[in-house]
This record gives sequence, structure tokens and C-alpha cells, in this order.
Amino acid sequence: MGNSKALINHHFEMKLTSIALFFLIPLFIFIFGSVIGEDHGTVVEYLSTPFPALIVALTLIIGMQHFQSGAQTLIEDYVRGSQYRIALIFVKVLSYFLMVVGLYSIAKIAL
Repeated sequence: MGNSKALINHHFEMKLTSIALFFLIPLFIFIFGSVIGEDHGTVVEYLSTPFPALIVALTLIIGMQHFQSGAQTLIEDYVRGSQYRIALIFVKVLSYFLMVVGLYSIAKIAL
């Protein structure tokens, strides 16, 4: 199936992450909205419970995966030559780096 198989998988991944974010973003906003303006201790206590920590972690992971797929599409459409590989590597490294930093921060708060 060659490249068409890769395009179908990429399109399916974008659809799947979009649907997941459709449900996660309102929950994420509700969780963050409920602790805006609170002191540090209250925020840490609230985010150390399993449900808010899980929602924040899922939103981070799926959001970065969606960002990576979208940025990859843009790079494939508009970047050519040796800059193509550099841009793809940069986007992948950036998204995985942000995932690791975010998950480490969430784990530090939750545990």
C-alpha cells in the first residue's frame, strides 16, 4: 500500500486525537478553572488526587501527540530538502520533551 497506508494512518491518528481532545479539554478547563486563584498548597492538594492528575496527564500526552501530527503535516507540505528532516526531528524531540517534562511535573505533584 506504500504511502497511501501511511497517509490513512496519519489521518486516522489526527481524527482520534481530535475526538479525545474534544472530551478532555472541557474537563481540563474545569479542573484548572476550579483552582485558579487558590494558594499553592490548595492547588497541589487538589492536583494530587488521581482524577485531576489523570485528566491533566492525558490532556498533555494527547495534546502533544496531536501537535506533533499537525506540525508534521505542515512540515511535509511546506519544507523541502535537508531542512525537512531537521524540522521533523525538531518537532518530534520538542513534543516528546514537553511530554516528559509535563509528566514529571504531574508525577512530582501527585506523589
